[in-house]
Amino acid sequence: MFACSMLQTVSEWLWWERLWLPENVSWSDLEDSEGRVYAKASQLYAALPCALCMLLVRYLFERYLAAPLADVWEIRDRVRLTAAPNPVLENYFFRHGGIHGRQPTASVDKSSRLRVQVWFRRRRNQERPGLRKRFCEASWRCVFYFFAFVYGVLALYDKPWFYNLKEVWAGFPKQSMLPSQYWYYLLEMGFYSSLLLSLTFDVKRKDFKEQVIHHIATLTLLSFSWISNYIRIGTLVMAVHDSADILLEGAKVLNYAKWHRTANAMFVVFTFLFMLTRLVIFPFWLIHCTWVYPLEEFAPFFGYYFFNVMLLVLQMLHFYWAVLISRMLYKCIFSKLEGDDRSDAEEDDSDSPMERNHKSSHINGSGARGRANGH
Repeated sequence: MFACSMLQTVSEWLWWERLWLPENVSWSDLEDSEGRVYAKASQLYAALPCALCMLLVRYLFERYLAAPLADVWEIRDRVRLTAAPNPVLENYFFRHGGIHGRQPTASVDKSSRLRVQVWFRRRRNQERPGLRKRFCEASWRCVFYFFAFVYGVLALYDKPWFYNLKEVWAGFPKQSMLPSQYWYYLLEMGFYSSLLLSLTFDVKRKDFKEQVIHHIATLTLLSFSWISNYIRIGTLVMAVHDSADILLEGAKVLNYAKWHRTANAMFVVFTFLFMLTRLVIFPFWLIHCTWVYPLEEFAPFFGYYFFNVMLLVLQMLHFYWAVLISRMLYKCIFSKLEGDDRSDAEEDDSDSPMERNHKSSHINGSGARGRANGH
């Protein structure tokens, strides 16, 4: 009895109208009537089966399209030497961070130290994903972002709020949901949910924690904007994020195929588009739209502050990725771009510490999203 009472109290608090809706607006005002259809929280449950479908489509795509394409372009994994079984070093390897951890620095003779260094290089290489896996992942993401962006443009190009951001809040929150908006949200939420579900077997990058934060922040924003009927601004945010990611993943695909000049040219265009969309359009147009224009229509409420704070979290991730991308652009122009600063390069047994540090500053193949989504 007590448990039921507690659950009811929590439910009442969770769905308290002042958390989600402006003052003088209630859930009853957002019930379907007179041809108007509103977004409902229960519709978000569809994101999970959509995510599972995404994983299935991804598996089929990578196996029957990306893998054969890798064969055509002769993209092959390097032959790796396996580290000899050594329980002591194996225990040290996992206790000190695995692939990103440090090697023992105990004072030993030179030959023993070299053998330990070789063992750790081989052991780290065993944990690194192969080039074909990176290629397949980049191909899948490139294809998804392309179709998602095209769908987003088709869903938005004839809407008044696409050209005049003040129209985003016209009549808010009593804005009828369009079928195109429903499918756009479902597509994006399914994709980001699938990325969270596949984290354990996807390529691990140095910004792994930032990627997790980005995916969670994105799903939180999408869920909240759906329930609070922030759908118009939500679709604009998704389209802005999708645009640059196509070029990034495409540049990686071409880089793996050894089309380096084309990949570098595409990366330069991506950098310009990323800086424009994530550091100009997103903060000065979209966040300005969510901070300033709503105050002309209604008094601020919890959801107003929460939504804008989550957008600022994404913006901070954009700044983080912008730094990495700037480093990569510098290498692209003044040296040779071979990958992504967020990824680990495969090591040779003959690598010296200086050579290893130089190689780790290049990408051996994966990429920055952010959708932020950055990515």
